[in-house]
Amino acid sequence: MLKLAVGQPGRLGLAVRAASPRLRLRLQSTSATENHELARERSKTVTSFYNQSAIDSASEKPSVRLTPTMMLYAGKSPDKSHILKSARYLHKELPVRIAHRIKAFRGLPFIIGCNPTILQVHELYIRAFHKLSEFPLIKDHETEAKYCQLLRRLLDDHKDVVTLLAEGFRESRKHIQEEAVVRQFLDKTLTSRLGIRMLATHHLALHEDKPDSVGIISTRMSPKKVIEKWVDFARRLCEHKYGSAPRVRVNGHVAARFPYIPMPLDYILPELLKNAMRATMESHLETPYNVPDVVVTIANNSVDIVIRISDRGGGIPHDVLAKVTDYHFTTAESSMQDPRLGDLLGNMVDMVNSGQASPMHGFGFGLPTSRAYAEYLGGSLSLQSLQGIGTDVYLRLRHIDGKEESFRI
Repeated sequence: MLKLAVGQPGRLGLAVRAASPRLRLRLQSTSATENHELARERSKTVTSFYNQSAIDSASEKPSVRLTPTMMLYAGKSPDKSHILKSARYLHKELPVRIAHRIKAFRGLPFIIGCNPTILQVHELYIRAFHKLSEFPLIKDHETEAKYCQLLRRLLDDHKDVVTLLAEGFRESRKHIQEEAVVRQFLDKTLTSRLGIRMLATHHLALHEDKPDSVGIISTRMSPKKVIEKWVDFARRLCEHKYGSAPRVRVNGHVAARFPYIPMPLDYILPELLKNAMRATMESHLETPYNVPDVVVTIANNSVDIVIRISDRGGGIPHDVLAKVTDYHFTTAESSMQDPRLGDLLGNMVDMVNSGQASPMHGFGFGLPTSRAYAEYLGGSLSLQSLQGIGTDVYLRLRHIDGKEESFRI
């Protein structure tokens, strides 16, 4: 109703005047109810900046992080009781995690925290906290179904958070005096967001009955297939931008299969592949239809999985290499000294992010976000540059059923 009134001025008024008195009253009443609901929610958000007791109390509680193995073995039961257990865990856990993030927003330097774009994200978290903490206890499957609807709405509301944070910090860049403070804030906020999205998406996926899957965990994930999916995607977008794209060869342990969560790879791999493709194309602009291959090597062992992406894109200059996995708050134009610090392939990751993922392109956020995600998953992201030849990127991720203790979500 509100959307119609905003998008088509005058139409709603004409329709109301032409309708019967009873319908007219009902339309006006519905519109008033929606406006009242928006005003009430906004008022709650504003009040929360001053009346912090519920958020402060939740932010003092410790977060209970699960290993993927716990999620895997608690994932199925004939009577569906595992779904209620999962929902009750989220009902208790999500407000605590969101309260931790709100506390971090309040700890930002005042002038940065007041940036309208960053404030918009801060308010999103406050609204999410109220909606989740006010949801009634989950006692039956009917209540759980309503809880799933709330989770879907919140996942959708928060899908652009990474882009908004990137824009907000770019707008505030002249006020950033301690980059270490901002890096710590972004690392924690982005990885916490990944964890929350993984838990919420896992719960929703428990309702689905997919072969070789328990929630978001694939019991027989093929890294080669995941890589090939994103290679096809990245090549199409590279062809759209440059008219051509490097071929990609995948070698190493191509037959490997093991239990893992593909979702983080769906964030990280497109970023690394588009970097390699762009560097290759940018360094061979005179021969765009005759460029070196990008080579992806899979190394699987009992402790972790290593994915190496090698390009012949000229390498990263010495003066840039040390900063390449830091967050950069500059515009793309001033970052063209190396493609990895710029807007990369522009909006290519928007297409990835129309679903579960969130944008990582632009504003120099791609590699640092990938690094933060890899470290959150008990792994690492490192680069070796052969200046004048190319770059090797090593993504190392710990197995969830390996010899060493797994990461916690």
